Amino acid sequence: MVTSKYSKVLILGSGPAGLTAAIYAARANLKPILVHGMQPGGQMTITTDVENYPGFAEVVQGPWLMEQMQKQAISVGTDMITDIITEVDFSRRPFHCVGDSGGHYSGESLIISTGAEARWLGLDSEKQFQGFGVSACATCDGFFFREKNVAVVGGGNTAVEEALFLTNFASKVWLIHRRDELRAEKILQERMFANDRVEIIWDHRVEEVLGSDNPRVVTGVQLRNVHDDTKSELPIDGLFVAIGHTPNTALFEGHLDMDQEGYIGTVPGSTETNILGVFAAGDVQDKVYRQAVTAAGSGCMAALEAEKYLTSYATAQAAE
Repeated sequence: MVTSKYSKVLILGSGPAGLTAAIYAARANLKPILVHGMQPGGQMTITTDVENYPGFAEVVQGPWLMEQMQKQAISVGTDMITDIITEVDFSRRPFHCVGDSGGHYSGESLIISTGAEARWLGLDSEKQFQGFGVSACATCDGFFFREKNVAVVGGGNTAVEEALFLTNFASKVWLIHRRDELRAEKILQERMFANDRVEIIWDHRVEEVLGSDNPRVVTGVQLRNVHDDTKSELPIDGLFVAIGHTPNTALFEGHLDMDQEGYIGTVPGSTETNILGVFAAGDVQDKVYRQAVTAAGSGCMAALEAEKYLTSYATAQAAE
């Protein structure tokens, strides 16, 4: 039997942005439907220690935090559905989405909060130590590497910014880049070159992440010279992969305005997209901060703006 669901607010994605939007929409008695994929909670479900989310004096686990948000959203009236959206139609109202299961979901307003994914090196050992010394977010995890030695992989603005940020905590930061020059802006490069805590390893790529299983910790990386294939090992306590993020927005190409990297464009200071009644919150439209707390904040904004839109839309319909 094909599922068919309708709501005044349809939310796609269940990270901090989507769940916060659901909580606010439900509390406004809008009875939201939230459709999430096979990994509810987004990137936070692969984040172990969370120490910078407001309200918790002690370190909490990312999956637990997302579980609590989900329970809260359900308790205030959110209809939570597991499905993968494969088709969208923004040409008619209510907006219409089709899931991989064959389910049909429609909403008078739509909040997109499908998040973004960090690009990884693709190593089995990298995956093994994610959350145990391997990270894609210095702002999130740098604090755990006080007075330790860490490395950053990458050569763009993000990599240089991460390396500079980590000097606030780490004793030594290596920047590993597979080329002999960086893509980062010159002003960032100059700032990094002037910092004696940062050392650059040119013309190398990371072949393996080294570590132990009990306890599970990173102890180093194996490097390969891109010119002569010689291998070497670098002892470190943490590895930060900074080779970019990919927003989960391919589904909306041709429907919504996006920048060259695929991030959904929104009105400055708002979550409004170029389509009236469609809003984007969290990492799908934020390539600057990418924090759970800022995603949650934009989810709140999206719900409030959706409520305002629905009120004005209903008024306009009644006047016709």
